[in-house]
Amino acid sequence: MAATEAPTQADGKVSLPTLTAMVVGSMIGSGVFLLPRRFGVETGALGALIAWGIAGTGMLMLAFVFQRLATRKPDLDAGIFAYAKAGFGDYVGFNSAIGYWASACAGNTSYWVVITATTSALIPGFGAGDTVLAVVVSAVGVWLFAFLVMRGVKDAAVINYIVTIAKVVPILMFIVIAIIAFKADVFADNFWGDSAYSSASVWEQAKGTMLITVFVFLGIEGASVYSRMARKREDVGRATVIGFLSVLSVFALVTLVSYGVMPQGDLAGVDQPSMAAVLESIVGTWGSILIRVGVIVSVLGAYLAWTLMAAEVLYIPAKTDDMPRFLARTNRHGAPVAALIMAAGLISILLVALLFAADALDFMLDLTAALSLIPYLLAAAYAVKLTVTRETYDDGKSRVPDMIVAGVATAYTLFLVSAAGVDKLLLSCVLYAPAAALYFRARRERGLRIFRPAEAVLFGVIVIGAIAAVVSLASGAIDI
Repeated sequence: MAATEAPTQADGKVSLPTLTAMVVGSMIGSGVFLLPRRFGVETGALGALIAWGIAGTGMLMLAFVFQRLATRKPDLDAGIFAYAKAGFGDYVGFNSAIGYWASACAGNTSYWVVITATTSALIPGFGAGDTVLAVVVSAVGVWLFAFLVMRGVKDAAVINYIVTIAKVVPILMFIVIAIIAFKADVFADNFWGDSAYSSASVWEQAKGTMLITVFVFLGIEGASVYSRMARKREDVGRATVIGFLSVLSVFALVTLVSYGVMPQGDLAGVDQPSMAAVLESIVGTWGSILIRVGVIVSVLGAYLAWTLMAAEVLYIPAKTDDMPRFLARTNRHGAPVAALIMAAGLISILLVALLFAADALDFMLDLTAALSLIPYLLAAAYAVKLTVTRETYDDGKSRVPDMIVAGVATAYTLFLVSAAGVDKLLLSCVLYAPAAALYFRARRERGLRIFRPAEAVLFGVIVIGAIAAVVSLASGAIDI
């Protein structure tokens, strides 16, 4: 999960190398530093290979979906929620916006867990990022960043350059050193992941890693935004493929080389950021310090961009009357104050929830990924709808390639929803149900009917899901 920018050329357009770097920068974030432990907990090397194969194929198709939608529906530039609205109605579009916003807020919450867990070596009271001290410090940081943005502090190119260097250099050093220290016998012992030696067992292991693969690829929709800056139109597809495959290679290498350095049981037991522990086992303390410094600089730099993102997800729909008008108001610095306060408020609530989570970081990573799935699924389904209805396909070009891409992306996101589990869907309803108050207000402000019959049914299902989630949490049927 990441958000970075790059400067354009004098003519306002960017070359293929710059465009590719922008695509790469949009996807490499804090998640890569957490991969060794997350995979070590779930699977061995074979399961990891299967997981990255599935994730690589599915996410590449999803990237192509966003690229094609940006080309065929250039008027829908108000955000990812616009695709859901155009394809399936106002209320579905609203829920897509809420899901994407909540995912951005949960992602920002995970940043604070990463920061406090990483600095716990210096401040033991932070623990794994889930202690009272860690939550209080994180909450102060959340509101401090929000107030800075309210005063007009925006992302700057120099910050992005520092962030890019801080995260890329340690990652590349980790990969090179781990390859040099690679032990074939350790890798062989970690290959199957358990003693079952069965395809069914490996498949179940691979499924357990699906949400973390989604988390590390969050920001993939940014490739479609950057593609509009291309100097040559043909560079769009090239940059998407080159950038994506580069990122996939980095993620897969970080995961796989770790299996050649430490036994899986040890990987599963190290503290996060686990890349620091793996490198420390090879070179000593300075390796852990290198990774931890890289994590802190990377996360703090990216957090500023995602603070803006979380506010924009509410601000942009408010500008198009899909959210209440008060969310579109800005102060004299041009900052959307109400949207920033709402985002900071949700992040603060999620931080408090961490006090009751069994594994704060894993819970927040999974919640972030799960919340993003519905917006992704709706965008992919809209791409399928366009190919079926032939809308925008009166140019004589074959629909078959786009139909295949959209179909695979839709199937992949449906698989991810299933892999996420019913508990994550029910927890999502706890956010969707009360958020409907914003939809009611927006519709009344415009003098429109609140629900069509199908939308009323959908709202009822969401409310029932929210009630079921609350009851399950109270009874212990769902653990966080």
